[in-house]
Amino acid sequence: MTSPEGELTILDQVDLAVSRGESIAIVGASGAGKSTLLGLLAGLDVPSSGKIWLGNHELTALNEDGRAALRADHVGFVFQSFHLIPSLTAKENVMLPLELSGVVHASEAALQALAKVGLARRSGHYPNQLSGGEKQRVAIARAFVINPAVLFADEPTGNLDQRTGETVIDLLFRLNQETGTTLVLVTHDTALASRCDRTLFMDAGKMVSEEMRSK
Repeated sequence: MTSPEGELTILDQVDLAVSRGESIAIVGASGAGKSTLLGLLAGLDVPSSGKIWLGNHELTALNEDGRAALRADHVGFVFQSFHLIPSLTAKENVMLPLELSGVVHASEAALQALAKVGLARRSGHYPNQLSGGEKQRVAIARAFVINPAVLFADEPTGNLDQRTGETVIDLLFRLNQETGTTLVLVTHDTALASRCDRTLFMDAGKMVSEEMRSK
């Protein structure tokens, strides 16, 4: 990356492989490069060197439209700030990725996804009528409604109180196990990271250690 001060290295010699169905947590202090790595893995950004593969597709060989199409079909996202569209109801927010992909029965699928996160009765409410925990549950329903191969979650409990955050994480891991989706999670929360199969620790743009857990 180029900055006013010259070349700036955000990630350096990161070599990472994630197995299908695996859950991994990426942990590190602010500025360690966690969110940058997540953006690269999802094809939101392009590295200055190296290659990134998503399944059988080389992200780094695709143009922006190609990466976007791949994300639409195979990738779900859950962010700290929810990223719901204020002018759309909960159901319409969940329907959006389906409609963009041309799915015929988007409304029915969205209602089923909202039922899975316990929000069937809130489907007609707008984001400003929902609590923080409810907004994140809508975001999780939207992420899982396309049956993604990979789900990327960036500090998914960062804007929630502890109790609500625990409820949301329980839901996230339950859906992850039910669907077999690969989960890549960025977090500062070591308790949350401990629920993943593997934790990767980052510092100054490098992977410095790894912790595996037996299932």
